[in-house]
Amino acid sequence: MSDQIKFIVEKLNKEPFKKNYNLITFDSLEPMQLLQVLNDVLAEIDPKQVVDIREEMPDQTAKRMLSLLGILKYKPPGNATDMSTFRQGLVIGSKPVIHPVLHWLLQRTNELKKRAYLARFLIKLEVPAEFLQDETVADTNKQVETVQNHQRMFKIARQLRVEKEREEFLAQQKQEQKNQLFHAVQRLQRVQNQLKSMQHAAADAKPESLMKRLEEEIKFNSYMVSEKFPKELDNKKKEMRFLQKVVSEPAMGHSDLLELEAKINEVNTQLNQLIEKKMMRNEPIEGKLSLYKQQASIISRKKEAKAEELQEAKEKLSNLEREVSMKATQTREFDGTEVLKGDEFKRYVSKLRSKSTVFKKKHQIIAEFKAEYGLLQRTEELLKQRHENIQHQLQTIEDKKGISGYSYTQEELERVSALKSEVDEVKGRTLDGMSEMVKKLNSLVAEKKSALAPIIKELRQLRQNCQELTQECEEKKTQYDSCAAGLESNRSKLEQEVRGLREECLQEESRYHYTNCMIKNLEVQLQRATDEMKAYVSSDQQEKRKAIREQYAKNIAEQENLGKKLREKQKTVRESHGPNMKQAKMWRDFEQLMECKKQCFLKQQNQTSIGQVIQEGGEDRLIL
Repeated sequence: MSDQIKFIVEKLNKEPFKKNYNLITFDSLEPMQLLQVLNDVLAEIDPKQVVDIREEMPDQTAKRMLSLLGILKYKPPGNATDMSTFRQGLVIGSKPVIHPVLHWLLQRTNELKKRAYLARFLIKLEVPAEFLQDETVADTNKQVETVQNHQRMFKIARQLRVEKEREEFLAQQKQEQKNQLFHAVQRLQRVQNQLKSMQHAAADAKPESLMKRLEEEIKFNSYMVSEKFPKELDNKKKEMRFLQKVVSEPAMGHSDLLELEAKINEVNTQLNQLIEKKMMRNEPIEGKLSLYKQQASIISRKKEAKAEELQEAKEKLSNLEREVSMKATQTREFDGTEVLKGDEFKRYVSKLRSKSTVFKKKHQIIAEFKAEYGLLQRTEELLKQRHENIQHQLQTIEDKKGISGYSYTQEELERVSALKSEVDEVKGRTLDGMSEMVKKLNSLVAEKKSALAPIIKELRQLRQNCQELTQECEEKKTQYDSCAAGLESNRSKLEQEVRGLREECLQEESRYHYTNCMIKNLEVQLQRATDEMKAYVSSDQQEKRKAIREQYAKNIAEQENLGKKLREKQKTVRESHGPNMKQAKMWRDFEQLMECKKQCFLKQQNQTSIGQVIQEGGEDRLIL
């Protein structure tokens, strides 16, 4: 079981899963997380299985996974009773059920991918029961393989699928080309806007101002190229080298961190000592140079800040120009016109003014026509009334004479005879035209037949050639697929070997760096020990004093003397503690006594200020 989990963790940490598990973290996964891992592996085999199981019911998840495992020909261990246990374990995310499934899937991922892809075309279609009640549908469902020309139908279906895939590919290419065309149009509009602005600036500006502007742009670009960009590039390179160094070094423990902190503290103390020495020297030349350096650094920082502001302003200007061009394209798409600028707008305004004058003249003419039209309408109404009166008088005269309706009948007869003559003429022309058209169509059909006869013969030959070439193409395709499958398996094996060798190389490289660092640390410690031994063994007393042992011995002696003095002081304090406390109590009592006398004196002073007390015969008398 441990080998099985180890294999699963190893496969899940590689492409395309990249789970970054170890044995402990994988074994401590919750049932829901374990089911999600199984679903991710199934989704790698069949992309239709990409589902977040938290958003799906457990029964649906189990049904979906069981159907795919059935298509992939997975056989759970045990008999029928174990099968129900397998289903239940798949629902609740049981480790004894899911671990073997993951092990089986990860062993043959590429083979299962091909099987899942082909299963779409090989699985029998499930026809609903209400449709199977029809005898024709039921017979067809039972006799699919016995249908005539079923191979040809399969072939046509395959060609249809290929053409649909090709159609999707062409549609995608068309969309990409549309996007490229849109971007190209935007670039063209942006360049045209820049060209117009430059032409406008060149038309209005003088050669001196143009030269000055070009010099400023050249200075700015040269500063950006020679100073700003190299600094940024160096900073990025330093940061990258530092990060590479950090990545290449092995993981550090607590002892290594303590050692680094000690080194940092030591370097900081040395730096502070050097700064104090430099301040003690107080050289005036260096002070002036430091002042100049500070001014130069301030100026360079200001220069960099202004350059960044200018760069931001240029980017903002380019964004605004891009937005203006997009608005112009939207306006052009909306009403088919462009947004006018500068001289074009002035010309448009003058043209609009001239058109407004023409419009006023035309409007005046239309008003005159409307007035004349009103007069004509009134004249027409008057004439109609007069005609009606005349018709009424004519009808009364016909009634008197006994021939009422004569004029109306005469007009109707004339009108019908005129219509009949027109219809006869149209019929004659239509029959002649139809006969001529039939003759022309017959002649055209004969000509087309004679012209298409050799083409039909060639088409038959081409169809036969097409069938032969299609058959040959299918054979070549099967050969290609088999060869591609073999090459793919070899490539996957080589990739696995290369990946293993790379990991081994990285491990060896990290081990080398760790060993190198340990050797350097040991060399430093050995050098310290050698210097200590040289200083300790040396006959020179001054060198001996520099030795760490001598310094520690001196510090120990000083601390021992200090402790001895403190112990003596403590003894003296203990001996004099009792008398000192007694003396302090006596002083406190003395202070209370003096305070009491003070209060009594103040009270006596207050009484003498009010009156005089006289004692006579053993009695006290107050005299005011």
